[in-house]
Amino acid sequence: MSIYSHATSTVLWCAQPVVQLAAAGVFWRRKLHQHYPVFFTFLLLQAFFFAVTFLAQGNGLVYFWAFWLAQAMNAALGFKIIHEVFLDVFRPYHALQDLGTPVFTWAGAVMVLVAALVAASSSHHGYVVLHGILTLQRSVRVIQFGLVLFLLIFARFLGISRKQLCFGISLGFGLFAGAELLLLAVYSGHLIGPNLLNFFNMFAYDVSMIAWFVYACWASVNREKIMNPLRTQRWEKSIGDLHPSPAPGSSLIPMFEGMVREAFTRSASDEVDGDLSQMADAIKERLAKSAKAGSLGER
Repeated sequence: MSIYSHATSTVLWCAQPVVQLAAAGVFWRRKLHQHYPVFFTFLLLQAFFFAVTFLAQGNGLVYFWAFWLAQAMNAALGFKIIHEVFLDVFRPYHALQDLGTPVFTWAGAVMVLVAALVAASSSHHGYVVLHGILTLQRSVRVIQFGLVLFLLIFARFLGISRKQLCFGISLGFGLFAGAELLLLAVYSGHLIGPNLLNFFNMFAYDVSMIAWFVYACWASVNREKIMNPLRTQRWEKSIGDLHPSPAPGSSLIPMFEGMVREAFTRSASDEVDGDLSQMADAIKERLAKSAKAGSLGER
């Protein structure tokens, strides 16, 4: 019997809602859902989607649309969870946190636009929506993997411990995202078949959920002492120096508008100063010519 037999895949698939509901229960008991409400909702929805798709296996059409609706919801929630982790990581730094919010908004809009363009240009006209969902999902996977790399590099500057919950959530998504992207690359090179692709993809997802469950049981939400506080303070001050620090929870969009307005005002004043200086130079030149003409007439 091969390692990716139907029985083995079924066991891995059925284990997912068990671990998800167990992790959600620990979140509720430890009141961690108050810190990560989107991730808590994600765990519950994953178990719900499993129940729907499991019961719809006998109906191909219902199973098809239930599966792809779940994929679209997972992509949207996955991106929102990244933003939730980002806000927790930069919680003490209001300028950095507020700057990241519009960046995430524009990144999400760009991903949706790219997914729509890829779907519209697809040669498989019968599966336009599916290609858009796949493109959006893979874009989110790249960001999830990048978030883990970011935390691994900058954790000691931000006071993030590897025992902290935000790191555990990012680690789970990063492991699964990295494995899925690697498997898709190998599959595109025709090095593995679809059965082995699905098996290892499911196995990587189960490992990620086990990591979430372990972190939910023992992880802390408290931050560690920053190893290099001066560097982090310089980052915060550099953003804050662009404009007087906004109140917590306010947006930087008015700040950006004010900066643009100020730039246009300076540009206009520079043009006026330039015109005045040109007029002064012209007057000086005419006076010089008049004086020279008068001296020649006297001679």
